[in-house]
Amino acid sequence: MQADRVIAEHRRHVDSLERPEEVQREVLAEILKENGHTEYGRAHDMPAVATVDDYRRSVPIRTHQELMPWIDRVIGGESDVLTAEEPQVYFSSSGSTGREKQIPVTRAYMQRVFLPFYHASFAVLMRELPEALGVPGSVLNLWQDPTAPIARTRGGQPHIGPSQVDYRKFGEESAVGPGNDAAWSRIPEALAGHDPWERSYYKLRLAAEQDIRLLIGINPAMVAGLPFQLREHWTRLVDEMRAGTVGGLAHGTPNPRRADELAAAADRFGAVHPYLLWPRMAGIVAWNSALASLYLPRVRETFGPGVRLFAAPIASCEGPAAVPVDLHPSGAPLYVRGCFYEFAPAERPLTADTETLLAHELDEGRDYHLILSHLGGMYRCAVTDVVRVVGHVARTPRVEYAGRAISRDGLTEAVAVRALRAAAADTGAELRNATYRPGADGFQVAVTGLIPDGFPAALRARLGRPVEVLRAHPDAFLREWARTVRSGQRPPRVKDRVFLPSDEAWARIVGETR
Repeated sequence: MQADRVIAEHRRHVDSLERPEEVQREVLAEILKENGHTEYGRAHDMPAVATVDDYRRSVPIRTHQELMPWIDRVIGGESDVLTAEEPQVYFSSSGSTGREKQIPVTRAYMQRVFLPFYHASFAVLMRELPEALGVPGSVLNLWQDPTAPIARTRGGQPHIGPSQVDYRKFGEESAVGPGNDAAWSRIPEALAGHDPWERSYYKLRLAAEQDIRLLIGINPAMVAGLPFQLREHWTRLVDEMRAGTVGGLAHGTPNPRRADELAAAADRFGAVHPYLLWPRMAGIVAWNSALASLYLPRVRETFGPGVRLFAAPIASCEGPAAVPVDLHPSGAPLYVRGCFYEFAPAERPLTADTETLLAHELDEGRDYHLILSHLGGMYRCAVTDVVRVVGHVARTPRVEYAGRAISRDGLTEAVAVRALRAAAADTGAELRNATYRPGADGFQVAVTGLIPDGFPAALRARLGRPVEVLRAHPDAFLREWARTVRSGQRPPRVKDRVFLPSDEAWARIVGETR
């Protein structure tokens, strides 16, 4: 990764934080200039838009699902529908709130929004851990997986996650980011098409003999899953290290001495823990809010006492939201140079004509629906994420991810997680994970961790409604995560769920309640 590029994009980001209103007006003007005369633009009178209020009146708030009729036309081969230039790829998502998403990605969006956001995101790490980013091969990047099999839209275009992008197709010198340009990180071609569970093992096997200093997880569920994977795979990993193989194929040099050291340590501690593999690990990058804030402190300990948590940039497949500039554990200032942002109080559901607030109008300590517009063809798109304002940097709000814009029986994800956090603080509980389900009378909550007897009463008091607490098996959530990956989902897409989407998953998690 080019240090000068990172520093330059970081400086532009920081410089914008003193003048969010001006920068946001410039971003909106650029969007209208580039795409106002598309079919979507003309249908919503965008060429006549002169002010933010004009834009709000002309263009309704829509979810990605409501934009799909327009996106389907582009996928089908029509031009000049949402953007003046043709999309190069389509970003996908885990589809947690409905149909699998297909987000059009143009060259202009990648070069002027996504890639500047991406590079700016590494500035804090470059300042705090120069020895990690500066040593070739010292980064284990769990998030990015550019060699994973590529899906296609019905029109034949690549349909991929942001973690699969080949940046060379957009004018970059390298196809990949930190941790994926080292020779050791490349999964042997003969194994590249295997299922995600096997591919994740291969990545761990390749990293096991390296001096890893930095772990890039982004999705905290992957970070929590890594120690579990090592417990599942350690005998296989040690055997392959001894033989000099990966997936049964000859790869590298046999290392019996290191294998014997790890086998002895595993016999002593019960498994190969991360700190045994990587004693010089210095940092982990992951989202550290919402449910992750409950379990990442305990997960971090398995990587070593000196390992630091760094907040990951906040984004969705629809677009970027915030980029860290300091060591705040969970929040970052809005990336006001990338998208035009609007917000609406999260206590009420969004409609097409909900009145919105701008970045400089937000109140600290409140939850907001996030609505964004950008060059790639997203116009007033409600991203189904809720952010919470946790302060300001200069004159720009600092936000953290608070949960999906989902509620069950009037309980939102953000409120549900805050109740868990408060009840844990009230009672000294150490939660490792949790998930809710509406019951016949109030809610049921499955939890893992150190749960004192007073926790259920404290949670009922914090929620202000009946709740039954079920203590699940310590590995229940990790087993469910592994099951989902084994079923074919790439790990970056398998995320924590405050409200589980299926009765079957709930039955598996609570099947071994204690």
